[in-house]
Amino acid sequence: MLPIPNNAIRVKQINTELVKNTLKAMEYGTKASIANMTGLSVATCGNILNELLLTGEVIETELDESSGGRPAMRYKFNADFSYIVCMYVKTDGGVHSLAYAIANLIGEVVEEKSRLIEDINYEVIDNQIDGLIQQYGNIKAIGIGIPGVVHEGIIGVCDVEAFVGLPIGPKLKEKYGLEIITENDMHFTVYGFYNMQNFDEDKTFAIVNFPRDNFPGSGVIIDGHILKGNTKFAGEVSFLPLELSRDEQMKQLNSSDGFVPLAVKMITAIIAIINPVSIALTGDLAKPELLDDIYIGCLKDIPQEHMPELFVKSNTHDEYLNGLISLTLESLTYNLQLVEKRI
Repeated sequence: MLPIPNNAIRVKQINTELVKNTLKAMEYGTKASIANMTGLSVATCGNILNELLLTGEVIETELDESSGGRPAMRYKFNADFSYIVCMYVKTDGGVHSLAYAIANLIGEVVEEKSRLIEDINYEVIDNQIDGLIQQYGNIKAIGIGIPGVVHEGIIGVCDVEAFVGLPIGPKLKEKYGLEIITENDMHFTVYGFYNMQNFDEDKTFAIVNFPRDNFPGSGVIIDGHILKGNTKFAGEVSFLPLELSRDEQMKQLNSSDGFVPLAVKMITAIIAIINPVSIALTGDLAKPELLDDIYIGCLKDIPQEHMPELFVKSNTHDEYLNGLISLTLESLTYNLQLVEKRI
């Protein structure tokens, strides 16, 4: 790993991000309280707050209650300084839909809509984004969920045929000059699931989606981090060596007596490789009444003590949106990760 130069610009960016994140978690703060929370000096916090006041990212509120001396100014993070667009495409039984949400800088949803689309393509997404930028004017980042493999912004295997081979992310970034993240829908969804589980420490967790009339896919969190793989292909469980053609697999998945055996093979493979604390089963084919059969089927190969909790979540809208908002907001932050040295 290349050494990270500890220069003044980088340190200032880190400190600024620290002050902003601290204020986001507080109703308001004074220079002294922010310094206490961040470990920075009062002078450093004051300089950063003055710069954030000029940009509008922070606003002054009323004076703090006096404890005998001069009352201190209170500062508040301006959550509506700018917004993000979170958009996702879904296809179910040949019916396409496009959903979007506008969220502020602390993740509060300002507007949310969904509509059916007869023919989904790049122009539909581009026109929707253009309209939202015209409407809000202060969009800073866009996150787009795609039901397929996304590598370096280019769509690979995908449930939407019109998207295959398209560099959706790079095209949008070139046109709008904004931060654009395009990801497989499972990556966003598993991240949202993980956030909403509120684990006390980093865990390994997975979801497996079984949609009707489309191939299954999975999303994986390893010790608190999304597993994407070298070419973002991680989680494509329909490509496991199931000794079936793609057509045969699709037919078996959608048959009443064929679904459970295939689901067991896919889930067993995930358990054996990543040993998760729990696995969420989603999609129209994942029925609560099949959960016991799937669990018992996995026990044929997985020892009981290594079995994760299995549960069914029929509607994953909240988790998907949570992951979309969280990862899109993270794309706006200055990213420098300090890693503990491991022997």
